[in-house]
Amino acid sequence: MIRRRLTEDLAAVLLTVASGALAALGHAPFDRPILTPVGFAIAFYLVVRSDRSSQAGWRAWGLGVGYFGVTLSWLVEPFMVDAARHGWMAPFALFFMAAGLALLWGGAAVVAHRVSPPALRWLGLALALTGAEMIRGWLFTGFPWGNPGQVWIDTPFAPLAALVGASGLGALTFLVAGLMAQIFGRGPRARARSVLIGSVATIATGGLIVGSSPGQSPLPADREVTLRLVQPNAPQHLKWDPDHAYDFVTRQIDLTAADPAPGRRRPDLVIWPETAVPTLLEWTDDLRIAMAEAAQGAPVLFGVQRGDGMRYYNSLALIGPSGKVQATYDKHHLVPFGEYIPLGDWLDRFGISAFASQAGNGYSAGPGARVLDLGAAGTALPLICYEAAFPRDVRAAPTRADWILHATNDAWFGDYSMPYQHLAQARFRAIEFGLPVIRVANTGISAVIDTRGQVRASIPLGQAGFLDMQLPGADRPTPYSRHGDLPLAVLITVALCGLLVWRVVKAR
Repeated sequence: MIRRRLTEDLAAVLLTVASGALAALGHAPFDRPILTPVGFAIAFYLVVRSDRSSQAGWRAWGLGVGYFGVTLSWLVEPFMVDAARHGWMAPFALFFMAAGLALLWGGAAVVAHRVSPPALRWLGLALALTGAEMIRGWLFTGFPWGNPGQVWIDTPFAPLAALVGASGLGALTFLVAGLMAQIFGRGPRARARSVLIGSVATIATGGLIVGSSPGQSPLPADREVTLRLVQPNAPQHLKWDPDHAYDFVTRQIDLTAADPAPGRRRPDLVIWPETAVPTLLEWTDDLRIAMAEAAQGAPVLFGVQRGDGMRYYNSLALIGPSGKVQATYDKHHLVPFGEYIPLGDWLDRFGISAFASQAGNGYSAGPGARVLDLGAAGTALPLICYEAAFPRDVRAAPTRADWILHATNDAWFGDYSMPYQHLAQARFRAIEFGLPVIRVANTGISAVIDTRGQVRASIPLGQAGFLDMQLPGADRPTPYSRHGDLPLAVLITVALCGLLVWRVVKAR
């Protein structure tokens, strides 16, 4: 009997792993968002009908392993840049990351099973998973990559992010999955109730979409500012190689100096990607003069490492027509194990150091979000690479900028899924905050994104080139930009408490 039960439990967990993998196909590069609620619904059916909270937890853990294992498959790519040294870590890193993040989903299922009345466990699970996703965005500095709401970027649901953010869209995804699981569950009363609830929810969601539709208000006018985005397409295994590194710098200088297309004027600002210069800022005097000459009077904003005593920073620097540094921004939200190593001094004894840093074993974090005054180009909030995954890093800005700059080097992560997922997150930041996003990437995808999250123009992945485009205008502050995820967090907390009270009252 025990052996049979263990076999059934294992089969259920394996099925939830498969359903999680199916749900992950909503993300780039597959872009099949309808599969996300379908995959979740299969798992919800099994989790909600668990006999014990521990059983529900294991099944939801399996769901998370499948979902994160596929969504974050790009995590193996950094280990392949120096495969001889780090390649052996790749499968372990992906498994333990997926399994670790899945623990949050397993814990959410345990909570939902214990606080929810049996008839409403689907609702409790949807609420608890949303809460787990919000915690994932903060725990250990946070890792919100792959939130289920992000699959809706190219659908009519995307404008809702201006109201509820990508997290709110994730909550709606879980709710739809729960309702689907109920509709195909047992009992005509349960199915009828689910159809009724689903109908009301569909009408309400439709009203929200219509209310936040871009068609309800015109796009803001473009600014009379021309930006040049420079994409050098430097492969990561050659980017820091002394025999090739300055070839890519020369390529960027040539792209900066190139004549604009017929009918276009010279750019008002030239932007290079993250770590575009393979040396410390303090050692770039001659190079900055060459960059300024190539820009022909326009300021240049470029990624570079910066040293300050024994500390090193992943930075952006702005130079004027003389090549003098006018402003800098130091990345403040660093990638754990990518840009710094927790307990780094101790782990360095075992040869474990940060991947991205070329100065020492890791970067130091900058003081925080900063808005740069770029003269004719207005004010910009700089985000370096990973920072674009965090809406809170945009909300942390001391003042509202005219636009968001996303400088990144996605060459670490291959050309299959991560660059496309990263672009989708940048597009969500534009919708959530009503600000255009200018994305400049080493190997791509560099893009000009308007406040509706639409890509106006881009340089494809894996190509070198430049793009001259007018700066899109900014919209008014959105509800999400004012309140962030706080209303959703309060709603989830109150709803889960309400389910617990209902269960206690019914048990008496």
